[in-house]
Amino acid sequence: MTLNVETTKAETFKQELETMETAYSFAKPMYHSNLLQAAANLMDEEGGLSVLYKMAERYDQAGIFQDSPWEDPSKLQPYLVKGSLQAGGMTSISEMLSELRMIAIAKGEYEREGVSKEQAQSFLHEVMALNIDILFPEETEAARIEGKGKDKDRMERLFQFLSEKLSLAAISGELVKEMRELIAQRPIMVNRIVKMAEHAEKLLDKDIDEADRKAIQSYLHAINRKTKKSQNCDVKKYRTKVKELKEEDLKKEAQSFAKTMRDTGLVAPNHVVLVRYLNKQYPHMLPEALALSKKGKANVEEHMEFVQNLIKVGVHIPLRQSLYGLAKLLDRGVLSSSPVIPGIRRIIELDLQPDIRRVLLNSINGNEGITANSILVAGIISVLGQPLGIGQGMNPTCQTARGISLWSLHAPGHLLDLIARAARDGDIDVMFEGATIHSKDLREGLVDDLHEELDPVSLVLVPHLDRIYSELVRRSKFRGDDVHKWVNPAFYGNWISKGFCSVIDPMTGSVADYPGFVRLFYATHHPDYNEGYELIYPNPVGIFITNSFGKFLGLHAVSIQRIAKDTKGEIRVYFYNPNNDSAQDWGQGIQPSVTGFNEIPGESSLPFHQFVARLYAFHYNQYEQGDAYAVDDQIVNDVEKLAKESWGDQYTWVQL
Repeated sequence: MTLNVETTKAETFKQELETMETAYSFAKPMYHSNLLQAAANLMDEEGGLSVLYKMAERYDQAGIFQDSPWEDPSKLQPYLVKGSLQAGGMTSISEMLSELRMIAIAKGEYEREGVSKEQAQSFLHEVMALNIDILFPEETEAARIEGKGKDKDRMERLFQFLSEKLSLAAISGELVKEMRELIAQRPIMVNRIVKMAEHAEKLLDKDIDEADRKAIQSYLHAINRKTKKSQNCDVKKYRTKVKELKEEDLKKEAQSFAKTMRDTGLVAPNHVVLVRYLNKQYPHMLPEALALSKKGKANVEEHMEFVQNLIKVGVHIPLRQSLYGLAKLLDRGVLSSSPVIPGIRRIIELDLQPDIRRVLLNSINGNEGITANSILVAGIISVLGQPLGIGQGMNPTCQTARGISLWSLHAPGHLLDLIARAARDGDIDVMFEGATIHSKDLREGLVDDLHEELDPVSLVLVPHLDRIYSELVRRSKFRGDDVHKWVNPAFYGNWISKGFCSVIDPMTGSVADYPGFVRLFYATHHPDYNEGYELIYPNPVGIFITNSFGKFLGLHAVSIQRIAKDTKGEIRVYFYNPNNDSAQDWGQGIQPSVTGFNEIPGESSLPFHQFVARLYAFHYNQYEQGDAYAVDDQIVNDVEKLAKESWGDQYTWVQL
């Protein structure tokens, strides 16, 4: 890149940098703001990023990141980059300088302790893949009218600089991998997949791997799905055209759309047009249009009139993913559960609270001519059809997402009752140790401001569930044990086992008797040691979350769905992760898989010993326990080593 930087701005940055370099450690924070402002001014000039890039080692060693979230590059998370860049001000400048530092490490021009060249490259590739919209900004009329602004200009220049230093082929590979693994999980909310595919379309005329090109084209095909009869047809034209088709042609159309939907979990707008037409004129063809299993076909035949009404109310183009939810709901045979049909009927006719109506209507584009009740019913269809596709979004509400998933699987009538009460009454309640707790009486939860990129059911329920869960935690504190011992059975239901074990001593905060913890989990969950008892209901457990370098990040709630042998005969733990994270890398070679090892869509899985190495707390049935002493010492030692060398370095370990 040709340098054309105003000498004064480059010199000013160098002078401020020299000042910080010579300052004592305790005094360095005094010079942060001046140095960051000088960097911001330099970034606004052509070639300014290149100048800063060449001085990355100097400003890093000088202490510009001292006592900040960017101090240790080994702990940086790719998915947090965009938020920091969009925050503006000095946060944005710090993030950009951090990225320039990582580029220097990735290119081998700066050897930084704790981060290898390959790790830096992997980090930046994922950052670019997750921010493809910044790398290839939209050229819309709105963007031209609104203008860009300095922060947006800087972001785009940064990602352009990244693309010059790193291969676009690497971006396409990461992007395709991310989309493939997201699709494999069949999330209810597919906005991220759709946006990634639309932005990836801009890579098709770039020099990328041919396999990646074909994959991107296939995802775009699934989203837009054009059959022979719907070529050059928008939804209005296609609606007119299907009325002219013969039954045999309609059958071919139905089969074609259904195959693509089943292969990807994505629904094309014209598929909805076809299904709504068949629903009125040829309802006997609905099983073809949904590619139903034998169980699904039987469910349709048994409840045909209700299914037709469900399509009328809950399957619309803006809500098109509910069509896939409907197919999965029927395959599960959920309508045969006695409370389900009356429960959904009640919600179709429910008088929703004004704030609930507003939230639901805001979840889709305006002027769609769809009622809030239809939006909620569409959400119910998806949740009952895809219990493992429920996500927490950007909210710290893994516990509540886990609850909605569990109830959808094992107590759909209870779930529908909760939805109706929250939407109509603005209240739900739970019984805890003889006292009734009402959500309407509570004001505080874990979430102050709910990020609303959630499915309709979660939009309605999460605020109430969050407040109740937090209240249960408050009431269970100071009992000398982990609060989840009491909270989880009260919150999720009586099917949660009362036995409970935590790796952390609540009185001291230290890790006590870790070998005993490991042996107990093996004796209650591993089929070679627990006398063959199988899980009946999902087990809500807590895990330590670590980054790709094994560094401790925090605690997280997941559910063990089942424990079984994989395709290679190895015992694996299959679990539901509410964050729908496809690109999981927990360090030490521990990388949860979402496909390839007999995972059901929505499950993640790990070899048993790797999962135990990240386990924090679990429930168990005291009457279904094998012999803990039988667990081989070497197994326990291997698990303990993985634990100590990752999250364990944040805790004091006590030997009993």
